[in-house]
Amino acid sequence: MNNSNTSPAPVSPYVVLGAAIVLPASGHVILGVPVRGLQFLFFMVILAWVTAKIAPPHASFVGRHAGGFLIYALSILDAYKLARIRSAKWVHNVRRDGDDVAGDIEPHR
Repeated sequence: MNNSNTSPAPVSPYVVLGAAIVLPASGHVILGVPVRGLQFLFFMVILAWVTAKIAPPHASFVGRHAGGFLIYALSILDAYKLARIRSAKWVHNVRRDGDDVAGDIEPHR
């Protein structure tokens, strides 16, 4: 079922998710959009610094750097979402290109 028109399978969304959790921006690098990952890292550092300056002195470490953790969580979700979309598009294209029997339903073109 591997036609010459199909591209190779994308990286598993779970691999991207794991990488994004372990090392910020690595999920975006795996997906081939390192600039997007660097943008997330930049805002992660900036917002962590800002919340550290405005947080009360008795706040926990997570509380003092909540802005950075927020962007970190959003970057994980973003990398996983991009990977899932790419994977779903690839599966859709493979199924469309590999169907020999059209049946009653015409594929989208």
